[in-house]
Amino acid sequence: MKTAFVLNGPNLNLLGTREPQVYGTQTLNDVRLLCERACAANGFALEFRQSNHEGELVDWLHEAGALHAKGKLAGVILNAGAYTHTSVALQDAIKGTGITLIELHISNVHAREAFRHHSYISPAANAVMAGFGVNGYALAIAGLAGMQ
Repeated sequence: MKTAFVLNGPNLNLLGTREPQVYGTQTLNDVRLLCERACAANGFALEFRQSNHEGELVDWLHEAGALHAKGKLAGVILNAGAYTHTSVALQDAIKGTGITLIELHISNVHAREAFRHHSYISPAANAVMAGFGVNGYALAIAGLAGMQ
């Protein structure tokens, strides 16, 4: 069974309380449960993680890359949060590992502040999902299954 990594960046631990008008009222644990169900339905094992630290996200992408090299990775769904708009390091990690990656945003970043319109992740991603709320995670997992 291949593993799907679902990686969440800074401030996503605040889901449910942070700007609920933008991000909704579901918590990160609710998202984890949603991902568990979606992975089970698509035949994947789930590795679900969150960090507020860029370097830890880079390390996890490298870990995913090692699984990819062994043929054990379905792919990565990355909600990099604000690092989407700032992190060349994350882009380099994605490119360097050769992983299949879906960039995910809970909100429609293109309908928000101008600085959110640019992504350093998109040029390295296989697909981008934005604006579906937390249900986007399940959609991204189904999309990952379609890429196999």
